[in-house]
Amino acid sequence: MTRVAAIDCGTNSIRLLVADADPVTGELTDLDRRMTIVRLGQGVDRTGRLAPEALERTFAACREYAEIIKKHGASEHLRFVATSASRDAENREDFVRGVVDILGVEPEVITGDQEAEFSFTGATKELADHDHLPKPFLVVDIGGGSTEFVVGDDHVRAARSVDVGCVRMTERHLVHEGKVADPPTEQQIAAMRADIEAALDLAEQSVPLREARTLVGLAGSVTTVSAIAQDLPEYDSAAIHHSRVSRDRVREITEHLLRSTHAERAKIPSMHPGRVDVIGAGALVLLSIMERTGAEEVVVSEHDILDGIAWSVA
Repeated sequence: MTRVAAIDCGTNSIRLLVADADPVTGELTDLDRRMTIVRLGQGVDRTGRLAPEALERTFAACREYAEIIKKHGASEHLRFVATSASRDAENREDFVRGVVDILGVEPEVITGDQEAEFSFTGATKELADHDHLPKPFLVVDIGGGSTEFVVGDDHVRAARSVDVGCVRMTERHLVHEGKVADPPTEQQIAAMRADIEAALDLAEQSVPLREARTLVGLAGSVTTVSAIAQDLPEYDSAAIHHSRVSRDRVREITEHLLRSTHAERAKIPSMHPGRVDVIGAGALVLLSIMERTGAEEVVVSEHDILDGIAWSVA
């Protein structure tokens, strides 16, 4: 048994997992798993730089996580992975220096392909022995700045990362004069949909999306759609993990979210405050993937890139 700590710093959120890894059973036993919305990617698509206030929000979360890692004695097996926003930013050295000062490890700004490998491992390690879930799997990790597509059986066969995510699509298509459309217009939704479809065309150049037999969806947009589909009174990780949502239900939820105002979305009991403005775009990415691949349902996983990172240091 190895005690490990993994940090996944994305465009919208930063997440921590401290767990005991058992290589014999292939199980991770969570000691602490948490997420903080920091919006590190705020404005990166427009300016090419990480905003000072976004960096400070991220460093504040890092300081909190450093205390938790120290308390559990997991500092020796710690890996910090940074994804889309910090990969794109001109001033990413400011980010690197800050993380090293707080946590003592350098954030690894991984490639899209590495990101996809971690996501696949984290999402499918538990599912591999489920005979009722036919292979190959298509794992889709819908992040803030990018979406990773991975097809594989027991191992990755093909992977591709494309630059569509809930934050990037919201900022690119639903923001006017600094404000998020409330609700978006049909023209804004159509432009966003066209952008997503173009990204799916790119993904299909290297990943056989339609060959997959089981669609596995990861990250906050997908888990929030599941929570809404189940009409949960609050966010419940146990109820969401390995839940299934039909394509028709995803379409119904997506259309409702895109017609709703900020205030209406904020009243959804399972909605994290940091997702209120970006959930419509995230749901549309999921729906577009399901329609493109013909998937009748999505299997929702709470285990994703974070779990894959943890296994990599076990």
